[in-house]
Amino acid sequence: MNYRHAYHAGGFGDVVKHAVLAMIVEALKRKDKPFYVLDTHAGIGRYDLGGEQAEKTGEWRHGILKVIEAPEPPAALAPYFDLLRVMNGGLKGSAQDALRAYPGSPRLVRALLRPQDRLALVELHPGDHATLAAEFRRDVQVQVHALDGYVALKSFLPPPERRGLVLIDPPFEATDEFERLTRALAQAHRRWATGVLMAWHPIKHKSEIERFHAAVVATGIGRVLALVFPVQPMDDAERLNGCGIVMVNPPWPLADELPPVLHFLHRNLRRAGKSTWRLDWLAGEDA
Repeated sequence: MNYRHAYHAGGFGDVVKHAVLAMIVEALKRKDKPFYVLDTHAGIGRYDLGGEQAEKTGEWRHGILKVIEAPEPPAALAPYFDLLRVMNGGLKGSAQDALRAYPGSPRLVRALLRPQDRLALVELHPGDHATLAAEFRRDVQVQVHALDGYVALKSFLPPPERRGLVLIDPPFEATDEFERLTRALAQAHRRWATGVLMAWHPIKHKSEIERFHAAVVATGIGRVLALVFPVQPMDDAERLNGCGIVMVNPPWPLADELPPVLHFLHRNLRRAGKSTWRLDWLAGEDA
């Protein structure tokens, strides 16, 4: 993909990823015990939608702008949308004019943490790491590391907390990224069997996703929930047609809470042509 996140900030892939991410964190908060979040490919934390990179693609106009303006959003999106309003002065008046700052996953997760919870952020790119470190410089609940995201799975798992989440959102610049992602899920699950794992990926052609899902099933992980979210037909491998998320050990009752959110998002993010989102158990829950 030649993926640099600032170009895609607030696009449909971010919206789907961050909606699900916020719902998982909120589900973890239903129990009092502390939890730990590891973000393996963290980026810079927040993005300027009026900046040169975001304006070059304008993806946010067909992503977050569409859903923030849509009527009757599900209540489950409130924590995500509330942060957007805080970061953008309440989003008063026209959302297109008011929406200028967008939270990356580090800023979103940090906004949802309780005092007893911890967040570890990993970013290898030197410039992005410096920006990320500055963003959280005085925050005692957040640790920022300059490290390869896949190496971080071995370095930081398992944490002292038995509960928590690993977000794996790689750049998909390598030709074997799906294979690396499969190995990463297997490794993370072996090291932290009680943790929730969330892996985001792009979708170009449906056959590529079918092979990825089969490879994840072959790891033998016991509970795997997969979201396939195309915004247009998945029949042209030369274009980005959607995104997907694989979740290991998704917290109860996420699988039941996601459908109305996904229906709302798809209604507002889909493009020309026929496309339908799917949420399926690849393993466990009577898959």
